[in-house]
Amino acid sequence: MAAVCSSSSAGFATAGMSAGLKRSESITIDGARASSSSSSSSSLETRAVSGTGPTNTFAAASGGLFGGATSVTNRKQRHYHCVLAKSLGAQRSDYVSGGSGLNAVAAGALSARGMNRAGGCHSCRHSRPAEKPGTAMPRAVSAPAPPPTTVEDGEGVDNVVLNKYSRRITQPKSQGASQAMLYGVGLSEEDMNKAQVGISSVWYEGNPCNMHLMKLATAVKEGVREAGMIAFMFNTIGVSDGISMGTEGMSYSLQSRDLIADSIETVMGAQWYDANVSLPGCDKNMPGTLIAMGRLNRPSLMVYGGTIKPGYAPCGDGPYDIVSAFQSYGQYVGGKITEEERARIVRHSCPGAGACGGMYTANTMASAIEALGMTLPYSSSIPAEDPLKLEECRMAGKYLIELLKKDIKPRDIITRAALENAMVLLMVLGGSTNAVLHLIAIARSVGVDLTLDDFQNVSDRVPFLADLKPSGKYVMEDLHKVGGTPAVLKYLMEAGLIDGSCLTVTGKTLAENLASCPPLSEGQEIIRPLSDPIKQTGHIQILYGNLAPEGSVAKITGKEGLYFSGPARVFDSEEEMLAALSEDPSSFKGTVVIIRGEGPKGGPGMPEMLTPTSAIMGAGLGKECALLTDGRFSGGSHGFVVGHITPEAQVGGPIGLVQNGDIVTIDVMKRIMDMDVSQEELERRRAVWTAPPLKVTRGTLYKYIKTVKSASEGCVTDE
Repeated sequence: MAAVCSSSSAGFATAGMSAGLKRSESITIDGARASSSSSSSSSLETRAVSGTGPTNTFAAASGGLFGGATSVTNRKQRHYHCVLAKSLGAQRSDYVSGGSGLNAVAAGALSARGMNRAGGCHSCRHSRPAEKPGTAMPRAVSAPAPPPTTVEDGEGVDNVVLNKYSRRITQPKSQGASQAMLYGVGLSEEDMNKAQVGISSVWYEGNPCNMHLMKLATAVKEGVREAGMIAFMFNTIGVSDGISMGTEGMSYSLQSRDLIADSIETVMGAQWYDANVSLPGCDKNMPGTLIAMGRLNRPSLMVYGGTIKPGYAPCGDGPYDIVSAFQSYGQYVGGKITEEERARIVRHSCPGAGACGGMYTANTMASAIEALGMTLPYSSSIPAEDPLKLEECRMAGKYLIELLKKDIKPRDIITRAALENAMVLLMVLGGSTNAVLHLIAIARSVGVDLTLDDFQNVSDRVPFLADLKPSGKYVMEDLHKVGGTPAVLKYLMEAGLIDGSCLTVTGKTLAENLASCPPLSEGQEIIRPLSDPIKQTGHIQILYGNLAPEGSVAKITGKEGLYFSGPARVFDSEEEMLAALSEDPSSFKGTVVIIRGEGPKGGPGMPEMLTPTSAIMGAGLGKECALLTDGRFSGGSHGFVVGHITPEAQVGGPIGLVQNGDIVTIDVMKRIMDMDVSQEELERRRAVWTAPPLKVTRGTLYKYIKTVKSASEGCVTDE
């Protein structure tokens, strides 16, 4: 559905509301007190929002924006509905008579409500009332409306076969047992002719990023069924990076990406589903679902679970997020905060559902995948508990039918040009280094050869613009309020940095999607202008040298400087490093900290070093030491950090030959990372080096060690 507040319209802030409002709970919207009431007239919630001042009543059925009785008497609201109709591409007959298809979603709110015969607005004639620059604006889901479509038979619409795959088991008389099983789960004879959609959710209760995904998947199922298709929900596994970080449990994190891909591919392939909608939440979930889509190459789209709200303590301290909790340890060890303050930060850093709020790995990958064209517009920036997230879920079925009708598949969308769009957005937003691994893996799933050097080429020409955590001060929810990911993409496309001709899951091009999306709000301070960037080039830099002959990935935002040289301080695990830091933080000043044996095979699983980087930053050492590793860094990591060093120590890479006291130099401008050790000395050390024993010899991690490729190859497991 359409995003439709103009960037200068004050409007009402339904899009900024939390989906979790209790009955009669009050909130503040754009400076006005508002209340929310809910009824149990359906399995989902119905809300009414009343603002102060002029009558401002807005009922949003089923947790979304439209559908159900709505009284609109405020001038600005009438303007909002006017712009909505235009954004949806609705004709006058659609919003007066009710229309059909996606336009009907808005029909209840638009019918005869201040609209003139030409489709204009009696109230405002599209005028935009003045307001203070930078006011946070509500946003809605915006995408070109697909034609109204309901599928009733296997021949589909316009003689297009929509049950291309499921008919393999629903039509032949020889598959009677298959059909009996389907009758057993409740299908009718008529249903046997309909397209079947697999809805794969990465739901589980033990993680804020994922705990709400069952509710979202249920909304997707409703939308798919309303569109006339059969919806079957299934689940896959997940790992909470935030919970497992700093423990042996982190070895399972990256591996979970490929298990997610394997499990979705397995169910979709075995069950013969015609299309897929996947609902990921946490970091590795997003690339896992995309890799499965790329392998299968059946019509698919992703719905991101959404970002978490910032946290605040009862006394008003904050905002906090998960990195605040990680850094509190270093602050405590460094004597900067008390135990009581540390406990308060930890208690209030995660206030509800949603992925970690900054431009960490989850929001990085969601944004990149939106730029790829594999989600509906605004999917990456709509917060998890915003009612619009449920609305987005219900819309998925409408667009999925169009993908089936036109036989648009992931490999038609995830092209080299689309991947370059994703890399451009990654640089602009200051996203996680994990995106390098994941985009390479996604590219390989669709047969595109993406390399480390491709990232460097994009980084050389694209500036870093976003003042977002971890290096900045804002979070994803803040970006949504000033226009969201589509507004950023629109700005970049107008500047010639984004290719708008790429196809997307709406069935339209990226440029067509962005045409109806408002620009960034006037006066906003989150996205810097291209003329005044935070850094002239991208923050992700690819470094080579005798320490990383096959490459490494540095995250340099500019605050850390571009050059560091010092004696190596070598640790064979992050636990060793943390113990040393706790004992004497001052001894780390001026050193190059090396944590090795943490690669894909050595870790195993290439665990993230967020705990060490957070401890360093919390201790105030961010500019006084560098950290190198053959492991990964979390999207929450910042400081002078270089990871993904290849070859890794476990397979004999030079990082395994470094000794305490060796002078290590990182020169970002020259893109080199060297240790001041002669080739002869390195050969002498290699002659006496032996591979450390594997940390596991059985089970799923052992299988991972045996199949995983290097970090420079995306850590893929199916080649």
